[in-house]
Amino acid sequence: MSSHWWSAKKLLIFLAKSLLALLEAAIFALLPKPRKSVVGEVVLITGAGRGLGRLLALQFARLGSVLVLWDVNKEGNEETSKMAREAGATRVHAYTCDCSQREEVYRVADQVKKEIGDISILINNAGIVTGKKFLDCPDELMEKSFDVNFKAHLWTYKAFLPAMIANDHGHLVCISSSAGLVGVNGLADYCASKFAAFGFAESVFIETFAQKQKGIKTTIVCPFFINTGMFEGCTTGCPSLLPILDPEYVVRKIVDAILQEQLYLYIPKFLYFIMFLRSFLPVKMGLLLADYLGVFLAMDGFKGQKKKQ
Repeated sequence: MSSHWWSAKKLLIFLAKSLLALLEAAIFALLPKPRKSVVGEVVLITGAGRGLGRLLALQFARLGSVLVLWDVNKEGNEETSKMAREAGATRVHAYTCDCSQREEVYRVADQVKKEIGDISILINNAGIVTGKKFLDCPDELMEKSFDVNFKAHLWTYKAFLPAMIANDHGHLVCISSSAGLVGVNGLADYCASKFAAFGFAESVFIETFAQKQKGIKTTIVCPFFINTGMFEGCTTGCPSLLPILDPEYVVRKIVDAILQEQLYLYIPKFLYFIMFLRSFLPVKMGLLLADYLGVFLAMDGFKGQKKKQ
């Protein structure tokens, strides 16, 4: 009898909590969720020397955060640092770091902790794309994709998460991709690395939740192609549903998701619908939809990021 009572009690508690969670979601769907202040928060951004990383740095500069900028390109990173100061940041620290090298990540992380202190918001943004078909992609390029797009997240988490847990305060931000949600023709290595980044960030979120570390927040971002030059030459077959994204718009959405402590952010919103359809549509219908959206041809014109002369 006691076991039946315990099972019934457990079910009732689950149903009550589920109802409250649904009610909360419904309220915040209608009313704007409160945004937290990041004034004085120490924000580390990898890949800050250009593109999305630079724009994120400028946005957090305007919000009064302390900036720690990492990039393998010293010149680009210093330019971002200068722009951030002009945007209003009073404390900006630029470090040259190759995030694909574990020992270098640990070395620079130790330097940051000694010179600045604990990181409270970690944004893993650094990324590369080869843009080659799987069998045409050299092994060293595939390894580089994993080192930058995924493994760097392991090393930065190892370096900065312990202090976040000790302080019961921190925010982990993973810039994944729509290619971390569905496979894309011509992006096998990139998709694999972004799937890995997504799965890792989600798993660490579950770990922190299970261990009741309520002060540790996570945001996982999955945007479609962004017009930063990284996917230069790529196309969309349906710009009304899957547009090539404006980087300024994407950064506003990312920062807003961080301030609202939103777990998942897919851009554009049509990606939520795609993932819903994927959960039950027959495979053939899913492939027809992908063909209609131009996914199979999206990488055909790929040129990639142009290097500075």
